[in-house]
Amino acid sequence: MSHEFARVAYSNLRVGFLPIRSLKFRLGFLLIAGSLLAWTPIAMAQVADSEKADGKIIGTVLLQGENRPVTQVAINLKSHAAGIFRSVLTDYDGHFEVSGLVPGTYEIVVEESGYEPVRTKTQLDRSPLKMVLYLMSSKPAQTRTKSYTVSVRELRISGKPQDEYRKGLESLAKKDLVASLNHFSKAAKAFPEYYEAFYHMGMVETALGQMDEAMQAFQKSIDLSGGRYAWAQFGLGYLLYLQNKAGEAETVIRRGLDVDANSPDGLSILGMVLLQLNRPDEAEKSAREALLRKPDFAQAYLVLSDAYARRHEYREQLQGLDTYLRLAPNGAASERARQAREVALKSLAQSLPN
Repeated sequence: MSHEFARVAYSNLRVGFLPIRSLKFRLGFLLIAGSLLAWTPIAMAQVADSEKADGKIIGTVLLQGENRPVTQVAINLKSHAAGIFRSVLTDYDGHFEVSGLVPGTYEIVVEESGYEPVRTKTQLDRSPLKMVLYLMSSKPAQTRTKSYTVSVRELRISGKPQDEYRKGLESLAKKDLVASLNHFSKAAKAFPEYYEAFYHMGMVETALGQMDEAMQAFQKSIDLSGGRYAWAQFGLGYLLYLQNKAGEAETVIRRGLDVDANSPDGLSILGMVLLQLNRPDEAEKSAREALLRKPDFAQAYLVLSDAYARRHEYREQLQGLDTYLRLAPNGAASERARQAREVALKSLAQSLPN
């Protein structure tokens, strides 16, 4: 099974908190399913009047030359004129759908590890727009033996374990954590090597406050994957961060980044950990690395704003908070970000010479 098969964006499960020292409370930071990584892709609306929009873009992502569906890749859709920024994941058949769009020109970007980047523009009117995107692998061709090994795992994981895994993702999309945990557990029981299922178990258990169980699930995922599944490393690192074990968290997250150096989620979580270690300059660098890979990654701007606050750079802190609120006006951390902005405004006023 490819890495893309079970890739889940960390921007989806909001289970932790990002510290903002000047606020004296912890700002809600999301990891794996709040705008939710539904198995059926769900877009994150960014326009206040999206209820009035009825445009729709429906697409399929295929591997160039093989016409094989590419699953669980992030599709980023932008319209600067309309102020719309959406991100969805392809499903098992490579399909994605973004609805609630206003007519106009949209840029569609796919920047996925292991594939050549794709950027294209399309014009949307009131009628649903259907399109096909082709990705070209940036990795050397695999040997016949390796391809056979991957296909064997896919065959062994099909049937009941795969069905339970899908149900777990669907329950997660509905914010039914207990049901999702039950399905992921059944998937792991049916296929004991299902490291993706153990990873999701860890994330849900983290959200439920079952920290010991989450720790075991993440470690199981790491062991089963031989340390090659970066998301498990990020999940364990995030759990250690929540337990104020920043030193251990940094080590684990950096191991994950050794596997997937281009993960904006991993880089953003590393920034959070570096802030906990009181290393704001390094945290800022990590957040900027995340933004180089995903310019509209709202969570990275929270890390940036906190790094500025640590250095009493309130004007820059305000810019970071404003950018976050523009990208995620209705995000789980938005209300607290607005409160942080009020505090930063007062701090800036007090710092100015009379």
